[in-house]
Amino acid sequence: MKISRKLPVVLVVIMGAVNCAITMSVKAALPLAVGDAPIPSLAPMLERVQASLVTVTAEATVNVRSDPFEDPFFRRFFDQRRAGTRKRESKSVGVVVDAELGYVLTNEHAIRGASKIFVSLANGREYDGILVGTDPTFDLALIKVEPVGLSAIELGNSSELRIGDFVVSIGDPIGEQNTIVSGIISAPAKPNSFKQYQHYIQSDAAVGSGVLVDLNGRLVGLNIAQSTQTASNSRIGFSTPVNMALKVKRQLVKYGTPQRGFMSVRVQDLNQQLASAFDVSRTGGVVITSVTEGSAAERSGLQVGDVVLEAGGQLINSRKDLMTIIGQQFAGDTLSLKVLRSGETMELLTLLESSSRAAKIGTLIHRQLEGATFDNLGQNNPAADIGDGGVLVSKVTKGSVAWEHGVRANDIITSVNRKPVKNLDSFRKAIAGQEVLMLNIVRGTGAMFVLLQ
Repeated sequence: MKISRKLPVVLVVIMGAVNCAITMSVKAALPLAVGDAPIPSLAPMLERVQASLVTVTAEATVNVRSDPFEDPFFRRFFDQRRAGTRKRESKSVGVVVDAELGYVLTNEHAIRGASKIFVSLANGREYDGILVGTDPTFDLALIKVEPVGLSAIELGNSSELRIGDFVVSIGDPIGEQNTIVSGIISAPAKPNSFKQYQHYIQSDAAVGSGVLVDLNGRLVGLNIAQSTQTASNSRIGFSTPVNMALKVKRQLVKYGTPQRGFMSVRVQDLNQQLASAFDVSRTGGVVITSVTEGSAAERSGLQVGDVVLEAGGQLINSRKDLMTIIGQQFAGDTLSLKVLRSGETMELLTLLESSSRAAKIGTLIHRQLEGATFDNLGQNNPAADIGDGGVLVSKVTKGSVAWEHGVRANDIITSVNRKPVKNLDSFRKAIAGQEVLMLNIVRGTGAMFVLLQ
């Protein structure tokens, strides 16, 4: 199957203007009745679904391409105008998933860069939309509108989809009217797969954007792309499973951005030598070399020396496999692990923490900073006006490596090895690859250098 270009994965996005009028284009025909029995129709179901569909209009200001004769020398001889900006408007299909709170899901690519968002119902009523957050990985955007006159779509369960189940896509591939295409599931989503395209529902109900519903009108996916036409004169549509879309929605409501999962451990591949040392009969898998004190991983029972054989039901052969599966989860999810400890196999459930929190833990930044947690300076911090910024030590565990070096909570680190640091990002870059750290610290009304070696 040929894919013409990538969106968030190896997919093609079909974009265009939409309105809530409906036309019918059936691709995979449903079974017809025999004799005098009435011919089955999708019309009653579509009427229910249509009440939950909206048109999302995104307005953005874009830069106009620079003029080739922008050079002042050429402007003396040619009447060339300076480059400027223009307004761009795009429309997409959205769906109301929570009528009481006014939440609408649509495609992220359709509202990217928008300065204004409007949401229109099928009856013509229009709302100002507030962007709650986006997830480009699954091409999802969550918009909030006034919760008046809305009708939420019935939600399905994408984990129950099977190959051969009938589905219907409602979307807008040509920018004039919604198009309806029926088809069957050719591949349900596999959330823990190592192959990205398998994270999506595949069907021949290919529209490219919009929604994917079952024959009862329940939302089972949000369309994000379709393949190019194949030799068999068919197309494959890709849809984000509704179960994943709802997980993303909860993340966006709570954090404003998806908080990917993180497990506070360090691991290395189980090679033949390590397998012999740990008395393991197989190679493949990963060995846990450290577990962060006080982390969810430690509370779940993981220990140094545990060999992780499976995660989320998938066989783990390398560190990359484990990181891939963890990265597909969200903060607050639980991940099942099969581990080998002293010759005994056991199942453990570990709660995943936030990847953004992990970026602030000293253990994961530098071994000399173990036990410390860092953060960017907040506007309300008394030291926030020290000049060009810095990094706040928000917590230090007593007796840890950082504590023994003299680092304390509420210290402000302004430089590392004489390199100024303004925030966490520049802090991590400054200490990367450095064996010895010399920190310039502001503490209270004084300042000092602290040497970590």
